[in-house]
Amino acid sequence: MIQNSLGLIEVIGLVAAIEAADAAVKAANIELIGYELAKGGGQVLVKLGGDVGAIKAGVQAGSAAARKVSRVVATHVIPRPNPQLACILDSEETVGAKTMGLPAESRIETKVEVEVEVEAETEAEVEIEAKAEIEEKVEAENAAVTETAEEEPEEDETLKTEGCNLCNDPACPRKKGDPKITCIHYGKNR
Repeated sequence: MIQNSLGLIEVIGLVAAIEAADAAVKAANIELIGYELAKGGGQVLVKLGGDVGAIKAGVQAGSAAARKVSRVVATHVIPRPNPQLACILDSEETVGAKTMGLPAESRIETKVEVEVEVEAETEAEVEIEAKAEIEEKVEAENAAVTETAEEEPEEDETLKTEGCNLCNDPACPRKKGDPKITCIHYGKNR
């Protein structure tokens, strides 16, 4: 897809950026180029590419969705960006960078792109291992809760058979099933 427009949405927070990107991509036939984290203030820039009309609709929908989550700092649409912008759009800071359909000779190829792909694979492996560890912990906790839950009813049953079920006083000689009058507290509440 040859993309002849660039859309930018700058928001506060990564959650708002993800919401903006999701809404923009769903609203129009556009492509998410990537996002870039600012050096401070929690600002995140979402970069989109596609046809001019689709980008305008996507940026509008994305900024509206992001406003529900956080603050939108700025939005902008650049029709027919100059191919020299490729080095800015595909910078090291851009996460998930894709080309904008610009000619290959205008795009700067670096080792950083390969390193980002390798890091993404290792991040995915780390994420899978972390999920496995969490699942093991949850299973262990569930097993402990199940064992505790199985033990508690037995203790409750012994308390019911050993003590008075009217006053719950362990010193009361009345047992469950005995007449109420045998309770040492019978008549005190009346």
